[in-house]
Amino acid sequence: MTAAAPTPKAVVHQRFGAKARYTVEEVREAVGGCPGLAPQTRSVYRCALDLPGLSVATPGTFLRKKDAEQAAAQIALDKLGIQPTANIPSTPQEAWDELIARISGFFIDENFLSSTHPLVGHLCVTLRRTGDLIGRIPLPAIAACDVKVNTLCKVIDHRAEFDPLLVLSLMYNAAKQSPGVSVSDSNFWIQSEKPYSPEAVELALERWSGTTKPVEVEVILVPHVLEDELKTVRINLRDYEHYMSYVAAELSAIDSSHVLVSRTIGKASSEIRLYFAAPNIHVVSDISKNALACHGDGDINWQVNKRASYICGQTIYGDALLANIGYTRRDSELHTEDVNLCTYYRILLGKLPDGNCKMSRDSILAAQLPSAYSRFSWKGLSPRDLLCSFCRLQRLPEPQFAVSRVSCDMLMSAVSSEERGAPADSVENQYTNDVRINKETPDLFKCEVNIRSRKQEILLEYSAADTWSKESDAIQNSALKVLIWFNNYFKKLTSKTDKLYLSECTDGVKIHSNIFLQEFAMCLSVYGKTGGNDSAMCNAVGPFSMDTQRKHLESTAKLTHIDGPDSGVFPSHGSLTSISYTASLVTKDKAKTYLLESRDEFEFEIGTGAVSNQLESCVTQLSVNQTACFLAELPPRDLIMAAAFEVSHDLSNVSIESCFLEFFVKVLQVTEPLEDRMEKALFSPPLSKQRVEFAVRHINELHATTLVDFGCGSGSLLDSLLEHPTTLEKLVGVDISRKGLTRAAKSLHQKLSKKSMMQTNVPTAVLYDGSITDYDSRLYGFDIGTCLEVIEHVEEDQATLFGNVVLSSFRPTVLIVSTPNYEYNPILQGSAMPNKDDEADESVGPCKFRNHDHKFEWTRAQFQCWATGLAVKHNYSVEFSGVGGSGEEPGYASQIAVFRRMMQGQEAMCLDKDGDQPYEVLWEWPNA
Repeated sequence: MTAAAPTPKAVVHQRFGAKARYTVEEVREAVGGCPGLAPQTRSVYRCALDLPGLSVATPGTFLRKKDAEQAAAQIALDKLGIQPTANIPSTPQEAWDELIARISGFFIDENFLSSTHPLVGHLCVTLRRTGDLIGRIPLPAIAACDVKVNTLCKVIDHRAEFDPLLVLSLMYNAAKQSPGVSVSDSNFWIQSEKPYSPEAVELALERWSGTTKPVEVEVILVPHVLEDELKTVRINLRDYEHYMSYVAAELSAIDSSHVLVSRTIGKASSEIRLYFAAPNIHVVSDISKNALACHGDGDINWQVNKRASYICGQTIYGDALLANIGYTRRDSELHTEDVNLCTYYRILLGKLPDGNCKMSRDSILAAQLPSAYSRFSWKGLSPRDLLCSFCRLQRLPEPQFAVSRVSCDMLMSAVSSEERGAPADSVENQYTNDVRINKETPDLFKCEVNIRSRKQEILLEYSAADTWSKESDAIQNSALKVLIWFNNYFKKLTSKTDKLYLSECTDGVKIHSNIFLQEFAMCLSVYGKTGGNDSAMCNAVGPFSMDTQRKHLESTAKLTHIDGPDSGVFPSHGSLTSISYTASLVTKDKAKTYLLESRDEFEFEIGTGAVSNQLESCVTQLSVNQTACFLAELPPRDLIMAAAFEVSHDLSNVSIESCFLEFFVKVLQVTEPLEDRMEKALFSPPLSKQRVEFAVRHINELHATTLVDFGCGSGSLLDSLLEHPTTLEKLVGVDISRKGLTRAAKSLHQKLSKKSMMQTNVPTAVLYDGSITDYDSRLYGFDIGTCLEVIEHVEEDQATLFGNVVLSSFRPTVLIVSTPNYEYNPILQGSAMPNKDDEADESVGPCKFRNHDHKFEWTRAQFQCWATGLAVKHNYSVEFSGVGGSGEEPGYASQIAVFRRMMQGQEAMCLDKDGDQPYEVLWEWPNA
């Protein structure tokens, strides 16, 4: 096997331990900005490293803290002339010989007692004893303290990585052959054959002061029976006794030499481990022959603890204690820290695909794994880092990202049959994700992802036709799609089905079912599932959708206690919104309130699924500086316990089902979507106002009295029309988003109320909740219909369906449809602000979609082909115009089609007004 060289920081730690002091400084660095906007800055880092007799600092800055620290460590190593090398044996025999020598060195070299190695802490406790017990320590303590010993065991037998009992077996055999070491024949004690000199003992005891006062530490008992509840246990560490003796007593082990210790769980700096009793072995030589030969099905000590094994990635037997106790290089006495139920559930949460996303944002109840990646608004760990972390915590190898460059000539050959001006048959042929193919486009990138098993067998492959203009975007978006697949899979684990079936290929994700189910067998068993790979049975739990827009039913929050004046500034789709919130668990009789989570500032982008549906619904109903309360759906108990850091003790005896979750939310700040900011910076007046003025001109030319806005959203067009003198007598808005309609109703009500006080000519207004692809006879034959910047938010087939329904059934006299002109995007995005984590790139082309929520964006020829086909089919004429720009190449920023109904004698009469009325009246004026 080939061993990788340790990182510079790891080498510094091996040489200097706690004496190495890193100081990281965060500074703000200016980056290029969008014309008309304030200069943009980003966080960068530099690092200083202090070592005994040497101090160094990085000359430049880095985008990540860890990169700055590694750079400082490398500078120090260069100055000291230390070269990091891989020092792990390459063969089992070499590893065996080194294991023998290493165990021997712990006991025969008295200089070892003056080192900062954690094992010296164990030895010093026993050096305070008398008689034969002096210097005698449990053999498992070596495995708990020395990473090198564990590494050598893995080289000798790869199974040792996942089996602490096998590690004990290998160490026992090696200790038997180690010179100068005495090993018990009846248990797993080890000590030096010769007594240490008084001088060496005195020096060691000066360094390791020991525990002078009784210490009470809280640990968690994890029963091996899944149905048994976790228990909080308090262990009293007294005098100079070895702490593993107290652990042995709690586990009813024979003695502390029979207490096995798992690897550390969580961060590398953590001492959280699982302790469990070794099986009752009557003859020690049995384990020296084969650690697994003693397996007895009827022995409770041999029953696998599935929960404990799942969270640490090793095989744990019987009941186990999750504890944060041990000796470290950083401390001169025993390190202890309480482990409560919240700690356990956070470890469990970290094993989930979205767990580290929640914890990296310090928002367990509010944050969700976003459904879309944007370099400008992504918060927390990147999708790639999240996927790597997920694989590490599942004890899988690092994911493999294969990025390939795709030339435009290759892509053009795939769409060579597409004629200019004719829409492609499918989005896949027409676009490659957010990149339009044209001959001027530079090369693009695509990324494939492979997830492998511990045996290096491929268990998941992701490959899609999506291409990206930046290599980093290709990696991040591909990583996110794999994470979303895993997240959907893990959510199925909480379903009520007994079996969980896998579809072998879904949306670019190919699953090797047998390998996948074998790798996640422990996870499935913890959640009480059995696996199956019959793809024909996938409908039993439904397919795992890769739809990054999360098309599930909207969940509207019912707000109470709304406080604060209406500032008029509301969050909208794509806006970056900052809120503060608290989330509390309240008993139904309101006798008790438990604060679970509180954030003074939490920022997310509306419409990306970055928070729960109910929280986003609440936020979009408030304006800046308003606060409100709402009751949220009760999340799973595991999630509540993971959030309940301060009150986990109190909740351990509370029936969660008899409580409700209450959020208090305040909107702090709203930053407009990047698309709007770019438009405002480049166009005066902004495109949104130019579109309103375009509609007003046609309203007055036609002397229109009725108008229906299809896809009115939060009512920006209807609201703006009230500020212009028009002939309109009735305004109608239709949208499928109730929260958008609610905001529209609030704004329109205020404006109409003011107008009614000043003049008598006030139009009536109605807002309908419904889909623009469904016909409602109440809206037949309006003078003007508008659909501004809406169709690009739905799939192309739905855009065509809308066109057919509105022109064949609603039949307005005039229909105005606007949509972004894809050919204008390079001008807009050439001034886009670079992401805070990416260097500015002046040649990143080709252009992206203006908004990640857009399903498509058409060129002028494609839009004209679409509109002309509809007009001919439904007896309308159509003319093309636009707003934004001069209209010369590459056209207008926002392209517009104006459909006019051609009057003929056979014009269809109005349909039955009492039928075909699926829309729900959400609000109306003046009867609101």
